[in-house]
Amino acid sequence: MTTKACGCWVLKRMAVLLVGVVLIGVLVSSTSAQNATPTAPAGDAATAVEKPHDDSFVIGNDDVLAINVWKEPDISRSIPVRSDGKISLPLVGEVQAAGLTPLKLEKDIAERLKSYISEPEVTVIVQQVNSQKFNILGQVSRPGSYVIANSPTVLDAIALAGGFRDFAKKKSIYVLRHGASGEVRLPFNYKEVSQGKNMAQNIKLQPGDTIIVP
Repeated sequence: MTTKACGCWVLKRMAVLLVGVVLIGVLVSSTSAQNATPTAPAGDAATAVEKPHDDSFVIGNDDVLAINVWKEPDISRSIPVRSDGKISLPLVGEVQAAGLTPLKLEKDIAERLKSYISEPEVTVIVQQVNSQKFNILGQVSRPGSYVIANSPTVLDAIALAGGFRDFAKKKSIYVLRHGASGEVRLPFNYKEVSQGKNMAQNIKLQPGDTIIVP
């Protein structure tokens, strides 16, 4: 084969290969487009998200609430629950908050706003929980009431109260807890727990618990 003929054959071969690559690319793109999952419109995705509600927590005195009324910035605000269990809002006036769940309070506020706003949308979020407390009394450095946060145990409570005084009876500590059948006394032996023994007695505290350090 002459050099000229060989060169022509090579060029034809490259052209055939190039056409093949282009055709494969077209077929792959077509298949990907057919198999692609359709993307939902942004509006549909937004409507699929439900407005968050909390129907288990019970609001108490001193809790701080974030109250938002949609498109009503003059009414929306962060406000603490007063010692009488109420809050005050523009247009709404005084509303009982303590003893209600955030969901129930939302409904009460929305109902009062219907006289002024068409279909009011209200959201209540508990920003700070100050109502749920435990007490620690007796031979500790700082006896008193403390806000329950991060599921404290009896050991945590003793640390928050500054530790023991000199004559504390560390083996005779107990927790008073109000149950359905009355007051329950739960013993706590600091000597054992500090040595890693009988750790089950280092219980998590509940609102209203009172720790006695004799």
